[in-house]
Amino acid sequence: MPEAAVNHFKADLRAIRFTLYEHLQVQQVFALEAFSHISREECDAIIEQCHRFVNEVTGPINGSADRVGCTLENGVCKTPPGFKEAWKKLFELGLMAFPMPVADGGFGGPHAIAVILEELQSGANCAFNMYPGLTHGAADVVANFALPEDRERFLPGMVAGRFSGTMCLSEPHAGSDVGAVKTRAKHVAGNVYKITGTKCWISAGDHDLTENIIHLVLARIEGAPAGTQGISLFMVPKIWVNEDGSLGEPNDVTTASIEHKLGIRASATAVLNFGENDGCRGLLVGGTPNMGMKQMFRMMNGARIAVGVQGLSVASAAYLNALRYARERLQGSSVRQFKDPNAPRVPIIEHSDVRRMLLEMKAKVEGMRTLCVQVALHADLAHALEKVDEAKAIYHQGQVDLLTPIVKAYCSDQAFRVAELAIQTYGGAGYVQDNPVEQYCRDAKIFSIYEGTNHIQALDLVARKLQQRGGENFTAFLNELTEFVAAHADKPGLGAEIRALGEAATALQRAAGALMEYFMSGKIDQVTLVANPFLEVMADVLIGRLLLGAAIVADEKRSADEDVDDEPNRHELDFYGGKVLVAKHFVNFVLCGVHAKVGAIVSGDRSALDMPDGGFSTAF
Repeated sequence: MPEAAVNHFKADLRAIRFTLYEHLQVQQVFALEAFSHISREECDAIIEQCHRFVNEVTGPINGSADRVGCTLENGVCKTPPGFKEAWKKLFELGLMAFPMPVADGGFGGPHAIAVILEELQSGANCAFNMYPGLTHGAADVVANFALPEDRERFLPGMVAGRFSGTMCLSEPHAGSDVGAVKTRAKHVAGNVYKITGTKCWISAGDHDLTENIIHLVLARIEGAPAGTQGISLFMVPKIWVNEDGSLGEPNDVTTASIEHKLGIRASATAVLNFGENDGCRGLLVGGTPNMGMKQMFRMMNGARIAVGVQGLSVASAAYLNALRYARERLQGSSVRQFKDPNAPRVPIIEHSDVRRMLLEMKAKVEGMRTLCVQVALHADLAHALEKVDEAKAIYHQGQVDLLTPIVKAYCSDQAFRVAELAIQTYGGAGYVQDNPVEQYCRDAKIFSIYEGTNHIQALDLVARKLQQRGGENFTAFLNELTEFVAAHADKPGLGAEIRALGEAATALQRAAGALMEYFMSGKIDQVTLVANPFLEVMADVLIGRLLLGAAIVADEKRSADEDVDDEPNRHELDFYGGKVLVAKHFVNFVLCGVHAKVGAIVSGDRSALDMPDGGFSTAF
């Protein structure tokens, strides 16, 4: 008997609109030529449309799909009930195409709005949204790098939802070590190559949602250099696509297995064999060999931001469910009446520690959302100003580059922690499948692992991004912090927290100086040892800055409305007051931890490096 559909998904559209339009002023992009064809009203309409879609279509099947999972029968991978219908509806609404360029069949909408569409879709059903998410990334690579005839061959089908897409990097012996791939490509004729090899951990690697799947496969052409310099990228369809876009014969791509996973069980993670029968063909992306890593990095960087948005999405859903439960669950009496054995039971939201957990979840969720939208807005402005103001465009792109590893690592780490706090808020009820937060926790764990583990993100930050453009991107980041603190340090009600942010920013600079000393003295292992805490410090400082910025905007709005005495206005006053208090809580309960982490970074402690292997345990 089919499981009854229950939609546990919740979204706070008021908080979303505040971040978009009151705090970050996303509406500024509509005045620029690149986005002049679209309006705020149209963006709001598509957000509302997406909200209805996820509540009516994908949200209700999230829990049942998790319990059914994907199945592999006779080499055919099947998705859970409801996924095919959801896929069809998704593409009818044009949600995936919203941020894609008009020339590629999209709407050309701002990425800052697309982030919210992704938040809603991943929050409602993270596993389902893996399929269109990978397709969007693959389509973007095809649109930007493929030969014109290959774009016409694949792109229309991907934009329309007839074809889906994947990224195939990992192999059984080579995960993050991409340069060690063994998949081979042998030239046949023109731009066609014969592909042989095995890829694993391929998200959305096989399914029954589309007519075809276009795999983007990293492989080494015969005679190419060793390492990443000799890697090329190929478009390898599951079913061959003829030059006119029609489908041909199966292309010798087989699914060896799908993984049985902790979370996102309705997203098929496949082991794929290419050319088992010597009949797999691929088309070289762009017709240029040995450019695979450069081409794939476009998709990987987009995917890293997308994973950050996944983290925000699941964390937000977990927090809002925990909040609902805390308002309804009666347990214990108020601490103010602890001596009265006859005191009535109260909702657990009245208990101090529950309020602390809820406020921490709220702070991190709203900080993550602001971070994701801010980085997307930088990307929009970089694109829109490219031909208008080159210096500003370079600045905005520099901030995208600098903050991408933080978006991925911070949001994915915190998603798991927020989901765990949501379970704790529920108590034992959160540990069972009757409530959704245990699934959110399981789904969230993979975020810190795939698309480059969070240590890889930290290494990218300290070894590459801090030094980009001679350090100008990081300097601009620090200067903005300094200017913000100087401008608002004496603000009534928030001045102490803003000055504390300034102290944390100074500590961040101290940590950056220690990294430089380690580099200059050849202590590269010390750099790698403290890379993760450095990223965490930088992220906490950034989130503190964003939350305080939101608090200043909210405090001004609150002051303007405080004399109006009606119920809707009281709700608004509470809303704005919450923005102020969440920033204060983050600074006083979370940001203060920056100083301990910086102390560890600059101490030069090498215990983990000096530990003999036998010192970890003598058990084996």
